[in-house]
Formats: sequence, structure tokens, C-alpha cells
Amino acid sequence: MSCQTNDLEVKCYCTSFFSQVGAYCYAELGTMIKKSGADYAYIMETFGPFLAFIRLWIECMIVRPCSQAIVALTFSVYVLKPFFPECQPPEDAARLLAVCCILVLTFINCWDVKWATAVQDIFTYAKLLALFIIIGAGAYYLFRGHTEYFTFDNTKTEVTSLALSFYSGLFAYNGWNYLNFIIEELKDPVKNLPRAIAISCTLVTVVYVFTNVSFYTILSPEEVLGSEAVAVTFADRVFGIFAWTIPVFVALSTFGAVNGILLTSSRLFYAGACEGQMPEILTMIQIQRLTPTPAVLIMALLSMLYLTVSDIFALINYVGFATWLSIGAAVLCLPWLRWKQPKLNRPIKVNLIFPILYLIATVFVTVVPMIASPVETGYGCLMILSSIPVYCIFIAWRNKPKWFNRTMGGFTQSLQKLMMVVRPKQK
Repeated sequence: MSCQTNDLEVKCYCTSFFSQVGAYCYAELGTMIKKSGADYAYIMETFGPFLAFIRLWIECMIVRPCSQAIVALTFSVYVLKPFFPECQPPEDAARLLAVCCILVLTFINCWDVKWATAVQDIFTYAKLLALFIIIGAGAYYLFRGHTEYFTFDNTKTEVTSLALSFYSGLFAYNGWNYLNFIIEELKDPVKNLPRAIAISCTLVTVVYVFTNVSFYTILSPEEVLGSEAVAVTFADRVFGIFAWTIPVFVALSTFGAVNGILLTSSRLFYAGACEGQMPEILTMIQIQRLTPTPAVLIMALLSMLYLTVSDIFALINYVGFATWLSIGAAVLCLPWLRWKQPKLNRPIKVNLIFPILYLIATVFVTVVPMIASPVETGYGCLMILSSIPVYCIFIAWRNKPKWFNRTMGGFTQSLQKLMMVVRPKQK
């Protein structure tokens, strides 16, 4: 996804810096609070169960399924675009193909974990190959002097437009906090966590910026903004009869990305259930296939619900607002714990200027879009606030009537029988 104005290098580097500062803060939190669940665990330790549940709700009900819907829609657009070269693919067809993508990967993740990891490995290589082909072509045209579109002409300078454009850039860097979800399984996290953060963030920044630079060696900003599938438009101009290869590789890439979200989401459900904040059924595994079937199915169903919205940028605004608000709350844990628990063991100690800068930037990318895009952020706020009655009824309310407990227990047992799942043995 390309930056939305001519000053793409500036915004790409700004969003990269923002993500790297957040990842650096997470390095201290991850080595200090060595629990799986990442920001959910940090907020639980710092601010207690209520705010931790809100973070869990945001991730499980908004961020993960909405992100999966976005990537599945991108997959469908790239598959369909070659069949509709002169117009946009039909919205209903794009949504239906996105549903098929999610259903196929849901089956794979429910059937065999090895299949799912193999899909992830293979399609990651396809992603990198497609990007390196685009970067190589862009470098060729750049050295030939195709720089006419590298200007700041017609750049939008309104603060509201700047904040909204950051959502698209930040979405490309989303995922830098995922390693913290498996911190308990990471060997020597004090050494390997910051190393992984540095390598991955740098690699993504270089590849993302160079890919966008490559697009602008051939395409004008108007053409980039007007294209539903920028890589397809670029390939049509550059690769001639081989143009079909790029949408194939991009489709494979997005297919793998959808699989990655399904593959990792079960860990978050498990962390929440261990704290008694998620239904017990979501921690269970299928007795024959040994896969987290309930967690995969609920993630797939929520993703397909978000596919009722076919506007990718509207979905990005939903997920962007919720994501950076909740991650900002996790970064706030760092200075708060420095003040409240100064004697905690901190193998990695971040200079406080970094969380302060991150929190200021978070305020900018969450408050300003409320003015620029009130409808999408309003929906985001409503989805976040919907966590409060859920928390009050299912978690805070301890003395529930016996009929309520019997009903919930019977419902859980019925689902267990239907999916043939049980709770995994504790080590």
C-alpha cells in the first residue's frame, strides 16, 4: 500500500521511526515482564484487569479480524484486477473471493499446524521475491533518470490529512509487537529480542521505502491514488507480457499474511483465558488434529463480518485508531512502572525520552483523525466502549446466578462435543 501524497519518503520514514521507537520500548517491557500476551500482559501487570480486558477486546474483536479482512480484500483485488483491467473489480466479487480465501486458510489451520506453518514459509518467500523484482525494476528506471514524480508539488499540508495518511503507512509496519506475544518461548530474550526488533524493522523500512520509490519512477501520484492495485498498474507499464507475474506474487503474499494472522491469534486467546478474561472454549484444541480449532473459527467468523465493509481505507481507519490507542496505553506502562516499581529488574533500560516521544505521537495519530474522519473513529470508539458491559457482566460480576453458570457451562460442553476439543494438558 503506497503513501497517499508525493512526500512518500518523509512519511514512510516517519512511520518507520514511530514503529521502531515503539518496538524499542517494547524491548524493555518484554524483558521485564516475561509473560506471553505482549501488551495485554503489560497492561494487566500495570493497570489491572479492567484496562487489560479493554486491550484484549480491541485486539481480538477489532485489530486481528479487521486486519485479516483488509489483507483478504487486498488478495481478492489483486486476483481480480487482471480480469478487469479498465475498471474496478466488482465489490461483491471481491468480498466473495476474500471469504473464500479466509475459509480455505481456516480449514488449513484447523486441519494441521504443519500445513499452516508451511504455507507461511512458502508465501513469505513469494512476498519477498515480488518486492525485490519491483525494487529491481524501479532501480533500473531510477538510474535512467525517471525522477519527474519525486516532488512536493500538490502535497496536502493539513494536519488532519497528515494524521489519516499515517494510518496507511503505519498499517504496513504493523506487527512489530508480535514477537512479544511469545516472549516465554524466545531463547535469551535479553539478547535476541532487541536484535530481532532492529533487523526486522530495518528490513521492512528499506523494502517498503524502496518499493514505493520504485512505483513513483513510473507512476504519477494521481495514478497511484487512483489504482486499486498499484503493483498491477506498475507491472502493466514495466513488464509487458510478463505483467501477470506481479499480481500472482502479491496475491500469494497477501494469502500468506492472512494465514499468519490466523496462525498467531490463538496465543492471544490463550493468554486472555489464562487470566479468566476469555471463554474457556477458546483455549481448547482438537483431540485428533491437535489444532486450536475454536480460536481459529471465531477469528474467521469475525473477519468475515468485517467484510461487509468493502472500503479498505475505511477498515484501515477502524483498525489504525484502535491499534495505536491501545499500543500507546502499553507504552505508557514503561514510565508508569519506572515511577511505581523502580526496583523491578530491567535487563534493557530505555531512555525515557523514547516513550514520551511515542506517547506524544500516539496522541497525534489518535486525536486528530477524530476530526478528519469522525464516522470511522466514532465506530472505533463504539467498538472499544462495547467492552465495558461485556466486562461487567462476564468478568466483574462474580456472584452470577446458578442458572447462568449452568447455561454457560452447557453451552461450552455443547461446543466441545461439536468440535471435539479439550483443554490442553498443563506442563
